[in-house]
Amino acid sequence: MPQQAPENTLESLIHGMSLFDAIEFDIRLTVDEQVIIHHDREVSVSPSKLENRSQFVEDWTLDELTELGFCSLESLLAHPTIQESVRERGKVLVVESKRPSLKHKQSGGLLNKKKHDAHMGKTMKLAEALLDQYEIPKRSTVHYAFHKSMENAVRVGKIERDWSTLLPTVHPFAGRTIQRMLAFPEYATTSFARLMRKHQKNGSPMMPCAIEYILPPTNLVPFGRTVGLKGRRLKQLTAIRKGFPVYLWPVLPKIEHSVLDAGLSALTDESNPELTWLPSGHARWTQPATRPLDEAQQRQLNDATKETHLDVLKSLKKDTQPWSECDSSRKRELLAYWRKKWQWSKSVDELVRFEKQHGSMPWEVVRMIGHRGSGKTKRPVL
Repeated sequence: MPQQAPENTLESLIHGMSLFDAIEFDIRLTVDEQVIIHHDREVSVSPSKLENRSQFVEDWTLDELTELGFCSLESLLAHPTIQESVRERGKVLVVESKRPSLKHKQSGGLLNKKKHDAHMGKTMKLAEALLDQYEIPKRSTVHYAFHKSMENAVRVGKIERDWSTLLPTVHPFAGRTIQRMLAFPEYATTSFARLMRKHQKNGSPMMPCAIEYILPPTNLVPFGRTVGLKGRRLKQLTAIRKGFPVYLWPVLPKIEHSVLDAGLSALTDESNPELTWLPSGHARWTQPATRPLDEAQQRQLNDATKETHLDVLKSLKKDTQPWSECDSSRKRELLAYWRKKWQWSKSVDELVRFEKQHGSMPWEVVRMIGHRGSGKTKRPVL
């Protein structure tokens, strides 16, 4: 793989969508109320490119930011790879909305929650208008954000697509260390089971989940039942979930196989197509949802050795049908296998009915998701 494209750029997002089942990316509002794909609060370029202008994304126009090389949401949605991947192949867009820095004059400061909700509602609403314009299926996207009153923002924006909340809340100020310190009390008092109940109560289709809930020693911190990827704690995880979809982040290659094998979807920063053998000693399969393996094929993948895995991958890629090309019998076979393996509470009929009704794969299906497209990159981004 040539040098990784900068995160959230069109090149990065298209590469991630081509390699995985889904992509996750961040959106912000520009000063002219357009939607730009950008993670950081500050325009992520070298100081010389700012030319003594405001450092905040929300003070720049869409054209100014795209001239720097950042990607507009419309440019992404108009791309034929995105059109084909989402409309025809069952792939998914995970859209994270961002609030301005609390230092920004439009932020509303720390306490003006109505203004916070209004900004988030407007961000999602403008994104929805573009998603509708480009005929992206409603159940092939999900909004989420580090925004505790997301339900209010959804109501203000009259959002029709699925949504979720990133918890514990990370506030739009200070650096990573202080943000984590401020989020710690909420993390410590919110067990995995309680976190899941919150999302189910909100009607969320899936639960974003930080890796700290799953891996030791941080999984020992929250009050309540401890979950994990091995032994008794994995059984506890499966019993608590009952198939409720979990999107885990960030997932490193060394635990990727264990995460997928536990029935959890994985957000990854590793998008090198030449990574075919994982540090855990397993062959890598990057599209478990959209190029699904049945029980026998999964066993074949799991049994591959470092010496044989390239031949195994080649054979499986030749023999597997994309989900979009599977007939109803094959889809039922796959859904029944996954339902039994991970103890999903929904019946196969319910899962099939969801796809027929919405034209999208059930949320329960385990996915690999490209974080910010091809993965997080160093600063400045451009």
